[in-house]
Amino acid sequence: MDRSQSNGLGPRHDASSRVHKPESVADKLAALKARVSAAIDTSKAKGGLNVGLHPALEDLGSWKPSSSTSNRNSGPSQGRAQSEARRGTDNRKSSPGSPATPTGDGSNPYFDENLAGQGPGGKQRHSRQLIFNQKGKYIQQANALRRQAALEAMKKRIAAQTRKAGIDDDLDVEKNFVVEAPPELEWWDEGLVDGSNYGCIDDPAKLKIDVPDSIITEYIQHPVAVEPPQDKQAPPPKPMFLTSKEQAKIRRQRRMAELKEMQAKIRLGLVPAPPPKVKKGNLMRVLGDVAVKDPTAVEARVNREIADRHQKHVDANEERKLTKEQKHEKLATKQEKDAQKGIHVLVFKINSLANGQHRYKIGVNAEQLALTGTCIMHPKFNLVIVEGGEHSTKKFKKLMLNRIDWTQNAPSRGDRDNQKGGVVRDWLLAENEKGELKDMSPNECKLVFEGEQKARAFRKWGSKVCETDAEAREALSRAKMDNFWSLAKGMA
Repeated sequence: MDRSQSNGLGPRHDASSRVHKPESVADKLAALKARVSAAIDTSKAKGGLNVGLHPALEDLGSWKPSSSTSNRNSGPSQGRAQSEARRGTDNRKSSPGSPATPTGDGSNPYFDENLAGQGPGGKQRHSRQLIFNQKGKYIQQANALRRQAALEAMKKRIAAQTRKAGIDDDLDVEKNFVVEAPPELEWWDEGLVDGSNYGCIDDPAKLKIDVPDSIITEYIQHPVAVEPPQDKQAPPPKPMFLTSKEQAKIRRQRRMAELKEMQAKIRLGLVPAPPPKVKKGNLMRVLGDVAVKDPTAVEARVNREIADRHQKHVDANEERKLTKEQKHEKLATKQEKDAQKGIHVLVFKINSLANGQHRYKIGVNAEQLALTGTCIMHPKFNLVIVEGGEHSTKKFKKLMLNRIDWTQNAPSRGDRDNQKGGVVRDWLLAENEKGELKDMSPNECKLVFEGEQKARAFRKWGSKVCETDAEAREALSRAKMDNFWSLAKGMA
């Protein structure tokens, strides 16, 4: 009987009964890899319930470094290159022409290796690189700011020097004569036209005339009747003049009527009889015997009565006399009535106002005549604008053109005549640099404009010192009278 087939207790000679020598670590590792690969191949061929293994589990037998390790070990450029390569591979796999089934090499088109390599926390965060500024970057910016500040300071300095030298006198002359373009739609048509211009007036649907909310209605507004302004200036009717004989006749009749009335009151006992009016001419006739007996006492009595009658006359005149306040009030009332008839405007051009007396006379007379306006003092010439009633302006016109001697010069009375704000103007001093009086012979005053206006443009009388034409025009522009400066400047 063959020993190999017997079940006895004798020695066995098969491979399993042999005594093996201890294997090395490399042999054990190779045997373990062979067993794992055999098991994986079997699972690929046949899974549970005869279903193939999921593609995500196919590469369990091969170890790959994680994406975090590769990203940490590789630089930013290498990581970007790998992501672009993976994206290109995915695009090729998921192209419209490719089928949606696993490819022949076992890869799944719906599998994203980028997402598979990420951890549970999502996309890994990359550390930011240090970005250094170039050398001299902030120094250049600081130099640019310094140059800009120096340029602005130079512009301001040039403008101040130009203003001081009077170079910009005529810079703003042209803008006074520029006519503005008309608007696309006037303000009075905004409520009638549905649009921003007149291009839609041909379309009846754009017009707000027949609509219910139109501003045009069937009602008529009758304006309040206003008296014509020329009626205010109409002179009052003149009284009828009488001859000297007619005046004496009326006076005689009036005194006779008063005398008869007084006599009737005396007869009725209402008024005591007046004492006889004794004068030196009727002394003997009135007193008679008494004057003969003691003529000295009678003469003294007559003189005393004459003095009493004179004092009574003086007292009556003083009672009728107005006080100083009443005189001012009466004068102001007359000036106000005169101004209500119409406002007259006068504009004068004076070459020089170096004489302080001239400035004083202009200001005091303007205030006394209740005139409003201004006096613009300029190194080249001076402009005086006054407005008020007809009577006041006539008096001021006589003062400026006839009464004042403009060629006369007088020494200055200290700094109060030419000092304003702590600055003394040389062209407002009566003396020149040598201390001598200036020659005022070519000085003169001219009437630039005379006319009427609707209302006063100034609230009170004042004066202003202007170094340049721009300041003078700005001071007059508040009253809308800057055109007078150009008019006076253009006069020869």
